Amino acid sequence: MASVPSLAATLHQCLAEALSASVPQETPADWLDPMLRRSDRADFQANGMLALSKRLKSNPRELAGTVVESIPANEEIASVEVSGPGFLNIVVSDAAVLRNLAARSDDERLGVPYAESPGVTVIDYSQPNVAKEMHVGHLRSTVIGDAVTKILEHRGETVVRRHHIGDWGTQFGMLIQYLIEHPHELDHASDTGDGRDEGEAAMARLNRLYKDSRSLFDSDEEFKARARDRVVALQAGDEETRRLWHKIVDESKTYFQAVYEDLDVEILDKDIVGESAYNDDLQQVVKDLESSGVAVRSEGALCVFFDDVKGPDGTPTPLIVQKSNGGFGYAATDLAAIRDRVGKLQADTILYVVDARQALHFRMVFETARRAGWLPEGAARQLAFGTVLGKDGKPFKTREGESVRLVDLLDEAKQRAAVVVREKAQDLTEEEIQERAAQVGIGAVKYADLSNSMTRDYVFDLDRMVSLQGDTSVYLQYAYARVRSIFRRAGELRPQVHPMLALEPAERALALHLDEFGDTLTAVAENYEPHKLAAYLYELATLFGPFYENCPVLKADSQQAAENRLFLCDLTARTLREGMTLLGIRTPERL
Repeated sequence: MASVPSLAATLHQCLAEALSASVPQETPADWLDPMLRRSDRADFQANGMLALSKRLKSNPRELAGTVVESIPANEEIASVEVSGPGFLNIVVSDAAVLRNLAARSDDERLGVPYAESPGVTVIDYSQPNVAKEMHVGHLRSTVIGDAVTKILEHRGETVVRRHHIGDWGTQFGMLIQYLIEHPHELDHASDTGDGRDEGEAAMARLNRLYKDSRSLFDSDEEFKARARDRVVALQAGDEETRRLWHKIVDESKTYFQAVYEDLDVEILDKDIVGESAYNDDLQQVVKDLESSGVAVRSEGALCVFFDDVKGPDGTPTPLIVQKSNGGFGYAATDLAAIRDRVGKLQADTILYVVDARQALHFRMVFETARRAGWLPEGAARQLAFGTVLGKDGKPFKTREGESVRLVDLLDEAKQRAAVVVREKAQDLTEEEIQERAAQVGIGAVKYADLSNSMTRDYVFDLDRMVSLQGDTSVYLQYAYARVRSIFRRAGELRPQVHPMLALEPAERALALHLDEFGDTLTAVAENYEPHKLAAYLYELATLFGPFYENCPVLKADSQQAAENRLFLCDLTARTLREGMTLLGIRTPERL
């Protein structure tokens, strides 16, 4: 079904045409913006006449009056009046509101439009490191990346996920050499547990391997020399070295998958493309950059210099593509990845969901790729995110000053959520309580992250996150469950639209907000701002409260009013579920 224009979009077009008819023909088209927005004085307010009259050197109130006279007869506007110095206060008809919502309800996408020109977006997020535990620092990249991916796919974009895991470098010589000398270190026990058990066991083996190999590397110079030789063998493709490297990587993937399942994020094996995937391309990257003059040799290293990037002493700070000893750093791998994503994957846009502290690195990488002709102007963007803080306002750490393990954080969230669910549970079994606790706890963690602008730091406070009060996912989930409970008590009553019925104020407020869902999602997708979807959903749940309290559904004055209100309940539930699904959050039918 075709998308459903919002009432705001319809009114905007109507007013723009009236503006055009009210001014001289030579008036530039980009001046004719009615500047329509929601208002607490009417349903909508348009104040574009003030800016336009200033340009035309005319009286804004007189221009507003002329615009009103130029508005053609229509079924959307119930009243329009000139206010103040030249504002237009517009009230739409109840019938128009209900007709628009009926059209949304008839569409499985709730009338949300697809992108006019969808393209191919490669999104790089999560980025855990092989043989290391995922910590709270991986939370934001994973949750934001997953939500942005879902939102873009919903819009019709072709999205290619890329999890650029750290699976290459000098530490693997150390790990592999130790594994050669201790061949049973990664042997599997006879695990019969679930994915979480296997993941925990995999991580325990990796932790043991890493700690023991690091201890030996630091204390035994002969082992250190053998480990460095093993790096050369790995890079050269030695068969036994590569076999053991694969064993370490596969063990890590088992662990990663368990964490992702816990976080309720789908990661497919084909999406995991580590640094190693670009190893064979690095020499060509160096050759092309040097031959084109984009990069130059400086003290033996291959560097790219920028006029506006300097160190504290004022000397230029370069992007080092190849070290003086011939080794490669992150820049070379990132440049090879860009060439692959634009050249082979045909990406129109590449998004990097990466900590804001790496902004300078990515700015230099993008500019280098642009100079080399590998990256079209503006095709790559870092979705930079802030830091997760503790209640003390400092980066979130354990009491010992270590990074908080992600699995521990998720476990605690589910435990806190279980307390809330058990307090509210009336007829849930213990198994159902634990299932809901997982949905509520993980949802709470995700929503706390996504409801903040990604560039901002935020405080990780589980007590607030799992609260039924305030801007939390639990509040939204409870609103959804409350709507669904109405339907369990509705008997034979079914949702149905009756456009000729007058709407109560709480009904109008809820209905007009429901009509904004498509416009909200379009803006969220275009600007990569999931926090604005979270804000929309919170306001929707908040508006449902007065509606629920003041507009009886099952005990309405007439069957038509009951059916109308049940229709609003149904569309509210569907909109909440759709929006929260795009944020990666579950909506339990009962809480």
